[in-house]
Amino acid sequence: MKRSVFTLLIGLLSWGFGAVSAQAHFLFIQVGPHAEAGRNVEVFFSERATAGDPLFVAKVAHTELWLQDEPGKFVPLTVNRGTDRLRAYLPSERSVSVVGRCEYGVLKREKPFLLRYYPKAVSGKPDEVAKLLRHEAIPLEIMPTLAKDSITLTVLRDGKPLANTVLTTIDSDLTNEELITDAGGRATWRLTESGQFAVYVKHVVPQAGAKAGENYDEIREFATLAFDWPLDNSRVDADAVAMFERAIAARAAWDNFKGFTAQTSVYLDGRRSEGVVAVKPDGEVSFDGKPVLEDEAAREWVRDQLHSLVIHRVPSSGIRSKSVLSFADKDAEHPLGRLLNFHGGRFASTYRIREDEIVVANRSLGRENMSLQMFESERNAENKVLPRAYQVQYRDAQTGAIIRVETFRNRWQRVGKLDLPESLAQTVSAAGGVSVRSLKLQSLKLAE
Repeated sequence: MKRSVFTLLIGLLSWGFGAVSAQAHFLFIQVGPHAEAGRNVEVFFSERATAGDPLFVAKVAHTELWLQDEPGKFVPLTVNRGTDRLRAYLPSERSVSVVGRCEYGVLKREKPFLLRYYPKAVSGKPDEVAKLLRHEAIPLEIMPTLAKDSITLTVLRDGKPLANTVLTTIDSDLTNEELITDAGGRATWRLTESGQFAVYVKHVVPQAGAKAGENYDEIREFATLAFDWPLDNSRVDADAVAMFERAIAARAAWDNFKGFTAQTSVYLDGRRSEGVVAVKPDGEVSFDGKPVLEDEAAREWVRDQLHSLVIHRVPSSGIRSKSVLSFADKDAEHPLGRLLNFHGGRFASTYRIREDEIVVANRSLGRENMSLQMFESERNAENKVLPRAYQVQYRDAQTGAIIRVETFRNRWQRVGKLDLPESLAQTVSAAGGVSVRSLKLQSLKLAE
């Protein structure tokens, strides 16, 4: 039976929650995609698993969370308090279940009760999620089993199924449906559209007691389960692919690049050096001209920077495989641009695209997570994009702590039909201090 959120509010009011503003508030967990700071989970005290209510954050700030990405292995997460939500870094790129508990406190109604929440979220491949187990420290939990167009929900109380129990679903548009569990504690929810979904179940324990000096007559428990549907979002989204392809086509490229030579001046943490540099079409850099750039540290840094410039400007040879992307979320108004998931390859990658420009590139590199954010760009004579200023953050993949931050500033000069580097400056900030480096190129000559 489907109900509007208004009906849900009235129902909860009669159930004894007090003020209407808090009627439909539950504790939800949302597992985020790999983004600017790696992967995070967020906890909302709200009517659905999106924006939270700042009025209640202090009441749920003590919530505990556990990550499970291997069956039966539960890892506690460090929970941080935000303005309208709680947030925890998620040190995993695998299929996951995140479960939590929060004892809200005693509420005084006609019958005073102790309120407890047990939120949960799952994300990843359905067959892997199905192998994840219940947490023995969580007395009330919803276990999902996923099919192509439905999810079967099993309600467990202390590991035993709860029969004839009402599950209330929450769609993306806040429309609700009630499901009744069978003798095995199971109910099936058929899903026909994509989006963010959640479900909750309530259970009353007829047990009196006292908490923080306040007496209660019973314990009221809520368990929630939140997820994105379909769970495995590795499908191809034609609109996401088209957006990415437009951004790739908008970048300035060095077509028919045959290399160049130039006089270079290098500044490396207070040391200055000069010499001739030669760059080949494949990005190989040599220092055979006169005068010779003698500083070996400067040579190594210049070699890395110019090689990187070439591989990012020269179009890839051969036939590029079709991009496999999907939208990572539904936030089309994010200030940094729409978030896209790139599927395939060894490492998790996401991009943010704004006005046909790649503004953010995120990658999981094993022990580190990298996030590149474009601060400023320019358009060349062909109206193609050239980077002017950007920053790259590297974070520890297990803790989310920042390891180092690299800031770049590029300037370009037109040589023939190509925009070649005029100068490049890099500032590296890390635990050991700040390093400042730059190079300037003059008398550039394109190879014939």
